[in-house]
Amino acid sequence: MNINKVNAVVTGGGSGLGEGTAKYLKDKGANVFLIDLNEDNLKKVSSEIDAEYFVGDVSDPNLMSEAIANLDNINCLVNCAGIAVGSKVVSSRGMHDLGLFEKVLKINLLGSFNLIRLCADKMQHNDPDENGERGIIINTASVAAFDGQIGQAAYSASKGGIAGMTLPIARELAIHGIRVNTIAPGLFGTPMLTGMPDEVQKSLIATTLFPKRLGTSYEYALLVESVVTNVMLNGETIRLDGSVRLAPK
Repeated sequence: MNINKVNAVVTGGGSGLGEGTAKYLKDKGANVFLIDLNEDNLKKVSSEIDAEYFVGDVSDPNLMSEAIANLDNINCLVNCAGIAVGSKVVSSRGMHDLGLFEKVLKINLLGSFNLIRLCADKMQHNDPDENGERGIIINTASVAAFDGQIGQAAYSASKGGIAGMTLPIARELAIHGIRVNTIAPGLFGTPMLTGMPDEVQKSLIATTLFPKRLGTSYEYALLVESVVTNVMLNGETIRLDGSVRLAPK
C-alpha cells in the first residue's frame, strides 16, 4: 500500500509510539485519525499535525463504534493504546489484584481486538488496489509476550494474546485482502518506560545487545511504514528490540 494513500486510525495517538507513528504517517502524506483516553495530550498532538481525534477507551465497544462510524475509506489501523503495571502473583503485600489483571487485559488485548473488528468491518468494503489489498492492521505487542519478567504476568498475558491472535485473524481476513501484523517492541523511550527509576532503566538497557539505548517512536514508525508498504508481510509478529532478552527480574 502506498503510504500517501493511507487513511489510518491510530490508537494511543496522544503519546509514545502512537504519537510518533501518527506524526510520521502524517508527514509522509497519510491521513490520520487519533484515538486516546488522555484528552489533553490528544488535543496537543492533533493540533500539531492537524488531525481529527476522538477521546475514549478503546475497550468500550459502543464508544469506539461511535468514534469511527463516520470515517470513510479506513484502510489502516495501528493499535498502540495500552497500559503496563507491575504486580507479583503473591508477595508480602498480598495476592495480585484480580481487578488489576482484568483491567490490563481489557485495555491491551480486548481494546486491540475491538478496534480490529470495527476497522476490518469497514475495510472489507474498500475497493481493492492493484494487489487486491483493501487494508492493513498493525498491532503492538511487546517482547514481554515472549520473555516477560517477574511481576509482568498481566502485561505479558495481554501482549501474548495480541501475538497469538495475529495469525488466525490474518488467515481469516486474507479473503478480503486485509493484512494483519504485529510489532513487538523491546525497550522504547515512551512514558511507560521513562517513568521508571533511572537505575531500573539502566539495568534494562544493559541487557540490550545493540544499540545500547532505548528505542525511539521514530524507529517504531519506520517499521510501521515497512509493514504498510510491503504487501508480502502478513501474519507476522516482528520483534523490534536490539536483540534484548529480558532477564527474569
